[in-house]
Amino acid sequence: MQHLLLLHGAIGGKDQLQPLAELLNSNFIVHTLSFSGHAGNNIPDEPFSIELFANDVIQYLDQQKIEQVNIFGYSMGGYVAFYLAKHKPEKILKIVTLATKVNWDEAIAAKEIKMMDANILEQKVPAFAAQLAHRHALNNWKIVLQKAAEMIENLGRNNTLKTEDYTSVTTHCLLLLGDRDKMVTLNETVSVYKQLPNAQLGILPNTPHPLEQVDNTLLSFILHRFLKQQQ
Repeated sequence: MQHLLLLHGAIGGKDQLQPLAELLNSNFIVHTLSFSGHAGNNIPDEPFSIELFANDVIQYLDQQKIEQVNIFGYSMGGYVAFYLAKHKPEKILKIVTLATKVNWDEAIAAKEIKMMDANILEQKVPAFAAQLAHRHALNNWKIVLQKAAEMIENLGRNNTLKTEDYTSVTTHCLLLLGDRDKMVTLNETVSVYKQLPNAQLGILPNTPHPLEQVDNTLLSFILHRFLKQQQ
């Protein structure tokens, strides 16, 4: 069976992907990992970055002696998958992304950072703050949040992947977006889709941005169909 690696989003963890993994493990050798600083992993001295998280993936593949892998990336995890497809194409079979924001500038970054203030989260959405505290229990969740915000600020100043970078990504990709996603726009998703030489595009119905609100049964069906089809 082919290997399939599931990648979480910013300030997330591999636990979020376990329900999806359970639906896929009869057809793939499914792997999950939590990025550096996330879900109890040591917080690195260096800043969070797409490059850092891509290196996490390469290290994991090397440790597991996996030569090639399919990747499903949710949100930031999809950005990491695109980065790997550009810089380590020999490692990647196919990519599926969901709710991946690719368009970053200073204004967009500033808007997102406003929603990542730990004190405000504790006051206005205490349930989410508690969830973060539980997920990153071995670390200080507020540090994780701060470092993620700094990464987004850096992306706003200098987006790691420019639109034109995608033209050299020859990996077969499926870009998925929820029809009710308020963070990622259809226009930015389509703009990348049009640059990719071997891409497909899909819209998930009745689907907002949070991973917990995605229909995993539908998503697993789409993943299986795309990853198994002959190109």
